[in-house]
Amino acid sequence: MSESPSFKIPQSVLVVIHTPALEVLVIRRVDSGTWQSVTGSKDFEDETWHSTAVREVKEETGIDALHADCQLSDWALENVYEIYPAWRRRYAPDVSHNTERLFGLRVPVVRPVQLHEKEHTEYEWLPWREAADRCFSPSNAEAILMLPRWLD
Repeated sequence: MSESPSFKIPQSVLVVIHTPALEVLVIRRVDSGTWQSVTGSKDFEDETWHSTAVREVKEETGIDALHADCQLSDWALENVYEIYPAWRRRYAPDVSHNTERLFGLRVPVVRPVQLHEKEHTEYEWLPWREAADRCFSPSNAEAILMLPRWLD
């Protein structure tokens, strides 16, 4: 008896990790070579957005978003976008769009991160405008450009 295929849930988080000085962490994807913030899908339907953000940050960077020195903020904004054809095979056949919830994670200072080697090859901390320019995804760049408004 064969198991049914396991498809990605079309609900994900985007977490902009930054310092108070607006230095932003960007990471390079293994599969495409493009730069981005931390992203990732829910592992199960009932997983909360917050739990997904905490888990993805830990998996992709080694940063504990719940540490007392960090401040994770749900920006209560969502992007709905069409999934790129190259990645659509990861989703159920009838799925064409993903909902992405935006978060910010303030860390006290620039620090080394521990990348998940199967997902990312390198990282950089950049001034926020440069980080936005580096990102492949327009929604990721837009989220970074919104960062100053969340600091008040």
